[in-house]
Amino acid sequence: MNRQKLGFKIKQQIKALGIAALFMGAAILFFACEKNNLEEIKAFSSAEDLPVLEASDFETIDTDSGVIRYELKAPKLLQFETEKDSYSEFPEGVELTEYDANKKIIFSITANYAKQFLEEEKWEAKNNVIAINAQGDTLKTEHLIYEEKEGKIYTEEFVRIIRPDQTYTGVGFESDQALGNWKIKDLKGTVFVSSKNTEKTEDNISQENDSGNDADTQSGQKKIEFN
Repeated sequence: MNRQKLGFKIKQQIKALGIAALFMGAAILFFACEKNNLEEIKAFSSAEDLPVLEASDFETIDTDSGVIRYELKAPKLLQFETEKDSYSEFPEGVELTEYDANKKIIFSITANYAKQFLEEEKWEAKNNVIAINAQGDTLKTEHLIYEEKEGKIYTEEFVRIIRPDQTYTGVGFESDQALGNWKIKDLKGTVFVSSKNTEKTEDNISQENDSGNDADTQSGQKKIEFN
């Protein structure tokens, strides 16, 4: 089971609400014909920048055998239908949480703005994006893309990875959807890690970045510098 089921469920709910909204809109236009001229109605009905659905305090869950596995919350949801694309917009932020069978949080992500492209099965999060995995690793960035079909998240922007024993910063990032296997393309700054963690640290650095220099310290830590 993966996050694709959640995206599908949200899509189903939005489409159901959207159909109801469209019927209501058609009725309003029908009864308004006697009071509005044809040009005004045409201008109103062709406006692509108007949402077909708007909801406040939107919440949805996905369950497995009666157990909640995914939960999505958003202060505001806007649904748009255009000739080219259908998408959901969360202009006031979104919070997505994944649980295991014991109701323990294993992954969460929040952002001040997000957009879900329904047909492409893709999410885009912007502004103060924070993702946390089951191990407590925290990703912070200003822009993040999640490909549901591929099961991966990535960005070309500046990122900060905060772990219990070290912090990394850099530009460009790619990971699986649970933030369990990640890489920073261009690591920046200086990182101090325990010697036993050095191998794992280097595994998380893209081979494209070869500017690092190692030096042992008297405290039993290893210093890795990146330019």
